[in-house]
Amino acid sequence: MRVVDEPIELDDDIIQDPHALYRALREEGPVRPAIMPRGLRVWLVSGYAEAKALLADPRLSKDANRAQELFETRLTATGGTGGDDPSGSLLRHHMLNSDPPDHTRLRKLVNKAFTARTVARLRPRIEQITDELLDSVAARGRVDLLDAFAYPLPITVICELLGIPEAERGDFREWSNTLLNSGPADDFHDAARSMAGYLTALVAAKRAAPTQDLLSDLVHVSDEGDQLSPEELVAMAFLLLVAGHETTVNLIGNSVLALLRHPDQLAALRADPSLLPGAVEEFLRFEGPINIATLRFTVEPVPIGDVEIPANEFVMVSLVGANRDGERFPEPDRLDVTRPAGGHLAFGHGIHYCVGAPLARLEAEVALGRLLDRFPVIELDGDPGELRWRESTLVHGLNTLPVVVR
Repeated sequence: MRVVDEPIELDDDIIQDPHALYRALREEGPVRPAIMPRGLRVWLVSGYAEAKALLADPRLSKDANRAQELFETRLTATGGTGGDDPSGSLLRHHMLNSDPPDHTRLRKLVNKAFTARTVARLRPRIEQITDELLDSVAARGRVDLLDAFAYPLPITVICELLGIPEAERGDFREWSNTLLNSGPADDFHDAARSMAGYLTALVAAKRAAPTQDLLSDLVHVSDEGDQLSPEELVAMAFLLLVAGHETTVNLIGNSVLALLRHPDQLAALRADPSLLPGAVEEFLRFEGPINIATLRFTVEPVPIGDVEIPANEFVMVSLVGANRDGERFPEPDRLDVTRPAGGHLAFGHGIHYCVGAPLARLEAEVALGRLLDRFPVIELDGDPGELRWRESTLVHGLNTLPVVVR
């Protein structure tokens, strides 16, 4: 086994240009110790073969309670502070942070809402929302495409699906950004308390007066004898709400930026709109919306490549890194909207493969297709060098995307 190097620190420079880091890491070895922005020591995986294997490896657990115990042990050992937060704990106990059989039970409850056939029925409404947003963009001509288009489209869709009133959607973006970014712990706890408080009240309202929506259905199922607890309902609502819009916001924004940086590919897609479904897969591979997948930890020693990760170690798998691995994708740093689709890990792999992938794909296809069809000219508004990526190791998305359209 290879002797591992000193851990690398994942600072803002790396967040702003993760591809440079992952290229270097894959040359040295695709598994490497790292220090996360809040100080947690982990094993960072950047190679495709290693990432795909570990995402489906049952020796890596996602159990939230055990992960928190391990995290607290690390804090104590290093003299750190911070501890748990009841609101954060309430939001954490969802299917993405669980192992079978709990994961199997929780996922079964939402699978039917996100099948390709079920999602396809949403297309007319997604098209309507898209066209209304593009009308507003056209009237202004100069916009932040994230604020004006990429964000309101998926948040409207997921809130309608969950049954969240329009007047109550205003704070979600701020809470979500805070919870997913690598900012101060106090800000995280404040956002978690706000989100947990709102969702707790919402679940109670759906129980008292159900409506025709997914969240009411989940409440009703739990009342019919399923094991979904009130806490699990709040955590499920949190996961569906945040994951249901964050992925698509960043997929749309990253895709538009990639096209503006590669005008030959933009021209190819305009010339042949039938390329769009495959192009969406290429955007997911080339500049996916999730950088490092959510936390896992080893329950026993796990040999991977020429490294053995000991038991009780946190493992972070970079989806962005894996998707630019030249061992799997020829010319990985070249955007090619005609590249054969398939194989990327942007939505994960294994039992935790993104349940909302069909919805994200449909929203991106409709949004990008109608955006390009509506505006013959789309240009960056300002200095491209001033674009900044969000300070997050989880999501890979821009802070703003100012454009001029006509």
